[in-house]
Amino acid sequence: MAELSSSPAPRPSRLRAGLIAGIALALALVAYGLTTRHAALTALQARSDRSAVLTVATTRPVGGSADEVLLLPASLEAPNEASLYARSQGYLRRLHADIGQHVKAGQLLAEIDTPELDEQLRQVEADVATSRANEELSRTTAERWQQLLEQKLVARQAAEEKFADARAKRAALESQTANLGRLRQLQGFRRIVAPFDGTITARTVDVGQLVTAAGSVSGQATGASSGALFRIASGGALRVFVLVPQSQAAAIKPGQKARLLLPERAGAAYVARVVRSAGAIDPQSRALRVELTVEDAGAALLPGAYAQVGFTVPANSTALRLPVSTLIFRGKGPMVAVMTPAGLVDLRPVQLGRDFGTEYEVATGVAADDEVIVNPPDSLQVGQPVQRASAHP
Repeated sequence: MAELSSSPAPRPSRLRAGLIAGIALALALVAYGLTTRHAALTALQARSDRSAVLTVATTRPVGGSADEVLLLPASLEAPNEASLYARSQGYLRRLHADIGQHVKAGQLLAEIDTPELDEQLRQVEADVATSRANEELSRTTAERWQQLLEQKLVARQAAEEKFADARAKRAALESQTANLGRLRQLQGFRRIVAPFDGTITARTVDVGQLVTAAGSVSGQATGASSGALFRIASGGALRVFVLVPQSQAAAIKPGQKARLLLPERAGAAYVARVVRSAGAIDPQSRALRVELTVEDAGAALLPGAYAQVGFTVPANSTALRLPVSTLIFRGKGPMVAVMTPAGLVDLRPVQLGRDFGTEYEVATGVAADDEVIVNPPDSLQVGQPVQRASAHP
């Protein structure tokens, strides 16, 4: 029986060694996995932290130049412009002028047929004749009663009644005469004439159209025109009107020269001169209305055209400029967001100066070495961490 056994049984010490080696290998694998996962989580957290920090573009305030150009919108107007209205009601009989025609002062522009006014005039003339006859009779009667009163042949009370009747008839005659003069004046308005030398710039009526006196209720009838019949503008040096903001109003003086630019004439500039100003700031626009004049020998400038006026104004050496894209408007007024050296946001209120379109002056609130955030989001808060766009593109 002893010869049938193949090999001796394993020793217990060898089994324990194998078991320990297996356990150590498993622990090593677990430790490697945990270390690798921790490193991945750390890298992911770092990436998340970097992406959570807002990336912003910054700029620094700059100072102004020695002289600056203030460019403002303006409108051109003729030296004299007038709208011509009808003063008597009737039908337009004849036109003697049209758009674009040059006319002289007193030249006939149109004629109005006024049949109703003509009838009223004849009626008042008849009333005047009746009143004159009554006045002459009462005056003669009063003179006779005066003689009888001096001879004490009539009572004073009766004579006073005759005198009063003569005065009443005289007043009625004067009233009728005044009414006759008024109607004759209105009849004279049948002729629409030019008030000064100029060019017809508008015509709103045609032959046969019913026109009424300007501002009358009858002008509301269908087909009737109570507006201007013509508009006339004189030639010569044009007037230029511009609204200067309150912050730049003090820099504009009478006699000051400016450049006049037209969008349809690129490269061409005309010299304008400040004539006068309103002398007060308009409470609605907070701007000063300024009038300039410009000579146009070549007749290239047209009344009513849009233009731009460029004023050369001295710069403020102490003021700084920032782009308009840096402004934040909240309940406390205009503000800017400054990036501190620690990479945190600081919201600062600023006092604005002159507006140059794409830039504005900052009187207080920032320094020349501050980094101001461009296009700050509305959600930006004080103390929020930020980073420059150049550091992490």
